[in-house]
Amino acid sequence: MARVLTLTLNPALDLSVSLERLTPGAVNRTRETHLTAAGKGVNVARVLADLGHDVTVSGFLGADNDGPFLRAFEATGVEDAFLRVPGETRINAKLAEADGRVTDINGPGAAIDAAAWQRLLDGLDTRIGDPRRRPDAVVIAGSLPPGVAPADLSVLTARLREAGLSVWVDTSGEALTRAIEARATAVKPNEQELTAWAGESLENAEARLKAALRLYAAGIEEAVVSAGPAGVLWVSRRGAWQAMPPRLAVASTVGAGDTLLAALLHGVLSGHPPDQALRLATALSAESVRHVGVGNLHADDFPQLQQQTRVRRLNDVDAGGALA
Repeated sequence: MARVLTLTLNPALDLSVSLERLTPGAVNRTRETHLTAAGKGVNVARVLADLGHDVTVSGFLGADNDGPFLRAFEATGVEDAFLRVPGETRINAKLAEADGRVTDINGPGAAIDAAAWQRLLDGLDTRIGDPRRRPDAVVIAGSLPPGVAPADLSVLTARLREAGLSVWVDTSGEALTRAIEARATAVKPNEQELTAWAGESLENAEARLKAALRLYAAGIEEAVVSAGPAGVLWVSRRGAWQAMPPRLAVASTVGAGDTLLAALLHGVLSGHPPDQALRLATALSAESVRHVGVGNLHADDFPQLQQQTRVRRLNDVDAGGALA
């Protein structure tokens, strides 16, 4: 299997709260509560490790409360290359209601100064230059902490690409725009993030496909768009593909996008046919919404979920980003 490095620049301890219905201003009783070492890149690492890859996690962790992360990394079997910075890693609250609505209350994260950022860059240079540790792909996922600007992400993405690495990015807003401009290998916006980038309403599948084709035309080799129940679009040199997930009761959508990205990267790194790669990724992402956390590859009914996932090729894609 492949060697993958995930970068989570702004990780979090996720306090996931499950309740019947959130009533602001009142006392709410929870059904379940979990505190989990998280962050989008950490979630991606969990899935990739479960799929058999050699995974290293890096980014910035607060030195004062890294215990849950240490335990999680040991349980997952990933290499811990996070840089410790003074203070605490933020705690994010995720309130999941019975109807599938999720309310996120996210902290800003620990401030990263220029010296810490340079330490990260220097460490990456050392790893990339070592054939025994050089990754086959790098995933940069999540928001940016205070002190790290979208321009810094652009420089980081370009630096990794110039070193010949495949760079998959999952972020939003100006950071996503900068990653696209730096020619990340892949980006995975959701429906709202793609709308913000495109600057126009994307109310139907045709509009989303046109926007995904624009990403491809802008130099993104793997344009992946997640639209929840409306499915997944994947535009690459393999053509334009669409997957529709099975209909499942939604407990929490947290981790679904991370699962999708990780499983699709697995398919690409493993050289799987596009329909097989997209079916696995979409089905595993769908499995994740039934519970808090990432998709469970070992769920008893996972083979059935794959069978219920519909995948079709829309058409070929030309270099100009239009349907051939």
